[in-house]
Amino acid sequence: MNKHYDLIIQGGGLTGLALAAAVGGAGARVLLVEERPIPTTTTATFDGRVTAIARGAKQALATIGAWDDMASEAEPILEIEVGEQSSPITVHYDYHDVGSEPLGWIVPNQHIRLGLLAAIERAPEVTIRAPATITAMNRTAHRIEAELADHSRIKASLFAVCEGRFSRTREALGIGAKTWKYGQTGLVCTLAHELPHDGKAVERFFPDGPFAMLPLPGDRSSIVWALDDSVAEAVEALDDKAFTAEVQDRFGDQLGKLTLEGHRWSYPLVLVWSDRYTTERAVLVGDTARGIHPIAGQGWNLAVRDIAAIAEIIVDRLRLGLDPGAPEALERYATWRSFDSLALVAVTDGINRLFANDILPLRLVRETGLALVDRIPPAKKFFMRHAMGLVGDLPRLMRGLPL
Repeated sequence: MNKHYDLIIQGGGLTGLALAAAVGGAGARVLLVEERPIPTTTTATFDGRVTAIARGAKQALATIGAWDDMASEAEPILEIEVGEQSSPITVHYDYHDVGSEPLGWIVPNQHIRLGLLAAIERAPEVTIRAPATITAMNRTAHRIEAELADHSRIKASLFAVCEGRFSRTREALGIGAKTWKYGQTGLVCTLAHELPHDGKAVERFFPDGPFAMLPLPGDRSSIVWALDDSVAEAVEALDDKAFTAEVQDRFGDQLGKLTLEGHRWSYPLVLVWSDRYTTERAVLVGDTARGIHPIAGQGWNLAVRDIAAIAEIIVDRLRLGLDPGAPEALERYATWRSFDSLALVAVTDGINRLFANDILPLRLVRETGLALVDRIPPAKKFFMRHAMGLVGDLPRLMRGLPL
């Protein structure tokens, strides 16, 4: 094979698949390279996490033709309650305050992958090579030239790295990244419960880390429980019955008795901030550009905005007969995505640090802030629309418009 593509994507996770579906679905020639066999990444035991998909990201997924294939597994978020341990003060968000659609949806990662793969199957210009690795690459002023492990050679105008926050390819491209270990581990599992959740997501803050209960279809919820590493290690070692009892103690009885369903997973929580988002003929997308704390459920929504921005730039330039990998295209992407990324890094990191400190003055500041937000409708509505991905200089896909 010695074929020229408009775009080569390194990484077949959620971000790489979504970028391939968006750009390839608009008629561009796309090659996606993934080290693992695709079928292994779509099993229930591969990734136990769920993703909160905000309204803007849902509009993008619907526009590229991926949403309908995951919608049956998507649970609408109708309410969100945010509060602190042992405090009666909470912020309550209700979807009625900002329109007739849900605030967002909780979707298991497995079904997001399946939906994106279904969209890619309908895009004949997308080729997936998996399992495959890029063993050599040469970037010139005019194109990317690469060789795969099977000695096939490929060329492209642009290279997108979607490997995640610990990307080796980012390093190989000469882009450094700052990292900060939170000293926390994220514990993830699915729980069945006696009472219906009614589409309500709950996030509570504890001195040893935040705890979120996220609604799933049926009387089921997914927890995302961030704990200090020393505590997480002990909790991970518990058997299923003792683990469920700890969750029940932390969450309470508002959903009745909790029962563990399936596997438990754990992930280290690390902040990653790349020195830059582009280099010659290459862009970083999603967690490869910046990986944030899951505290507000914004990580992949931020990645979808990256995807929508670079997809719009690529398709618009191809439509005009211009080079999608030219310096001005890369500068447009970097400028477009920098402020939004910086703001989310600052907000998520700041919230985690603020609520991790249990000294009295900070606790009073937190409670005052929560009370004010809950009692000032314009401020609450702004925060809701921002979290829903409906604020700022939005790419067309985020507004539900085709490329």
